Amino acid sequence: MSAVTTHVLDAALGRPAAGIAVRLEGADLVADGVTDGDGRIGDLGPDALPAGDYRLTFDIGAYFAARGTDTFYPQVQITFRIADPAQHHHVPLLLSPFAYSTYRGS
Repeated sequence: MSAVTTHVLDAALGRPAAGIAVRLEGADLVADGVTDGDGRIGDLGPDALPAGDYRLTFDIGAYFAARGTDTFYPQVQITFRIADPAQHHHVPLLLSPFAYSTYRGS
């Protein structure tokens, strides 16, 4: 399993958000992927990453545009820190056209 995984839920529709392009970056691009039918990316990058700051960028503008929905946020960027490289880091995103939230998942 990747050191970093994500899960995106469309809170306005009450279902997973499939087809969202996601980039994982440190100082450089680490990996990229697209959420599956369950809104997940379980294989985003390597099995281990060194300690440091990382950023997930979600292209939610394209997701909402494909549904004919206006959004205030064309993308969401979540910056987080890996302090213990031995731990798994799951970063969920809950979104709607005009709001989003995130938390450290398990």
